[in-house]
Amino acid sequence: MSALSLAVRDSSTMLRRNLLHARRYPSLTLNLLLTPVMLLLLFVYVFGDVMSAGIGDGGADRSAYIAYLVPGILMMTIGGTTIGSAVSVATDMNEGIIARFRTMAIHRGSVLIGHVVGSVLQCIASVVLVGAVAVAIGFRSTDATAPDWLAAFGLLALFSLALTWIAVGMGLISPNAEAASNNALPLIFLPLISSTFVPVDAMPGWFQPIAEYQPFTPAIETLRGLLLGTEIGNNGWIAIAWCVGLTVLGYRWSTASFNRDPK
Repeated sequence: MSALSLAVRDSSTMLRRNLLHARRYPSLTLNLLLTPVMLLLLFVYVFGDVMSAGIGDGGADRSAYIAYLVPGILMMTIGGTTIGSAVSVATDMNEGIIARFRTMAIHRGSVLIGHVVGSVLQCIASVVLVGAVAVAIGFRSTDATAPDWLAAFGLLALFSLALTWIAVGMGLISPNAEAASNNALPLIFLPLISSTFVPVDAMPGWFQPIAEYQPFTPAIETLRGLLLGTEIGNNGWIAIAWCVGLTVLGYRWSTASFNRDPK
């Protein structure tokens, strides 16, 4: 069997293992999924009228604010779901199963690949569920064409891959599952200080660079442009650059941490 065939076989086995774990212990995924759903409902039905005042010159009605809010909530869903990857990796490291895998004749990288692919699949499933809730409360994307939807799906998948590799690295360096959850909190915190809820221009001047020069804002603005037909500008290229850079950084960080000899 060639090295590639061995890697694919072992990675598929690890993927099935992680998906079975997610199915048997759905509470973590459910808790992470409920957060963006509750934020969506909260900002639409409780704060929607107030927050929409910052959209456009004369404000926007609730349906317009739903359209503005949903792309940011979808990106926030990805950030929240990947926390489960950090917790899952840290749990494996502390339960000793990784040490056992190191002694087995399996492809060394298959353990991480199984976690990453499983997390990306969970992210996409979570995005679909949150998107269904958004449609149920009034979100519509009438201007998006089939290529726009395909590009939006590709952006969501690429962003999921990038954040998952970062989350895996956080899980590998964490001493336990609780620490991994805390270390990965920036993946939920960053969307809160992005353009998810109001435009960057509506924020205080000193705060605008913080919101603008981070990975979530260009990704959110690109997704808005694809789904709502708004101006994308350079945000598309910036979002892709962030995704590629975070993927490379997370991959190198994760593999270096995983391949380090245990103490």
